[in-house]
Amino acid sequence: MRKLEEDPPVTYVIAQPCVDLKDKACIEECPVDCIYEGARMMYIHPDECVDCGACEPVCPVEAIYYEDDTPDQWKDFYKAGTEFFSDLGSPGGAAKLGNTGKDHPMVAALPPQEHDH
Repeated sequence: MRKLEEDPPVTYVIAQPCVDLKDKACIEECPVDCIYEGARMMYIHPDECVDCGACEPVCPVEAIYYEDDTPDQWKDFYKAGTEFFSDLGSPGGAAKLGNTGKDHPMVAALPPQEHDH
């Protein structure tokens, strides 16, 4: 009998509109402090997120999506968001960590993003 692998947690994803913006309104709304700051964008920790959805409506550029609802052109941001934490693990709160100073390689490779803010 073959053992099925457990699916990774389905959670909220921050996509490309956040790159080079980092408004941080999402951080203020997050009740569990699971939104971490990278060098160019914010990342939601998939194991720490409680799927409350508080972050989604406050994002001024509509960069936050439930994983299953992420637009096709930004589907890779789910993988980038989970892989971002592969070496960080689960620090148990973004506030004490501050800016990590790094990004997922896919995000780091993006050209600078223009914003109307």
